Amino acid sequence: MVVGILLGVLAITFFLSRVLPGSPVEMMLGAKPTAAQIEAARHELGLDQSLPEQFVLYVADALHGDLGTSLRTRQPVARDLVQRATATMELVTLAMVLAVVIGVPLGVTSAVRRGSWRDHGARVFSIAGMALPVFLIGMLLQMLFYGALGWLPLQGRIDGNVLLDHAFPNVTGFYLVDTALAGDWTAFASAAAHLALPVATLTLAALATVTRIARNMMVEALGEDFVRTAQAYGLPATTIHYRYALKATLIPMLTVIGLTYGYLLGGSVVVEYVFDWPGLGSYVVGALINNDFPAVMGVTLLLATMYLLVNLVVDLLYYAVDPRLRSS
Repeated sequence: MVVGILLGVLAITFFLSRVLPGSPVEMMLGAKPTAAQIEAARHELGLDQSLPEQFVLYVADALHGDLGTSLRTRQPVARDLVQRATATMELVTLAMVLAVVIGVPLGVTSAVRRGSWRDHGARVFSIAGMALPVFLIGMLLQMLFYGALGWLPLQGRIDGNVLLDHAFPNVTGFYLVDTALAGDWTAFASAAAHLALPVATLTLAALATVTRIARNMMVEALGEDFVRTAQAYGLPATTIHYRYALKATLIPMLTVIGLTYGYLLGGSVVVEYVFDWPGLGSYVVGALINNDFPAVMGVTLLLATMYLLVNLVVDLLYYAVDPRLRSS
């Protein structure tokens, strides 16, 4: 099934990229190429073959790890993806962790104190977070923390001068982890400062969904018989809420968290473009603008694979949190 989904995504992206206006030959050769140069470039890119033949050749090369060469960077697409995927993963993972750590307790508190000012505040926050476009949130944060207060950098992943004076080994590709492993706290502080605004933007976007779902699931769980029984036995409220009621919501919560994480992987494109973050988002935007078809196909394949892997991990976690599934 996973293979079929990937093939379907690849087929749709491949044929759309071929029928849209614009030709990679123009980017490859520049202005006023000769007819011989155009023919040679079309042969090199395989554009002189039929679309089904091109697709079969692309899939065969992809199975061997060859995703082609980017027409814009002149580097193998696979190498570009490895360099940029870690930047996107660091950004999205931090945002998702913060959204869960903040959103789940906020949703529990909202459900427990249903009808209070805390509940109304959390619901208004959730609606606003889902209604506001993510690029608008990012721009507002830039105007406040960079333009008005001057506390945080505007864009980029790390300060250029810091990177020159404090070179650190690239072990994981996650700058926070690599700078911490190297013990370079100046570079660590610069990387953390550059992460703050884009992470906050994605966190606010994900936090609205996590908080709303956590609240709805908890409201339903608090009305179950086992909760009333625990209350009748006089168990502490914290134990009832977090050990029993919240545990009953873990399956749907894991589903929502997995889907939100997958959404952020693709939705980070706009955020990365706003903050000039050197990840997959800025890479694919540049590829689309310049008709860099191999790069577009590579990013599509990578994001689809990551999304499917996230859903596979979520399915496996079901068995870890629900003993009934293990016994069956």
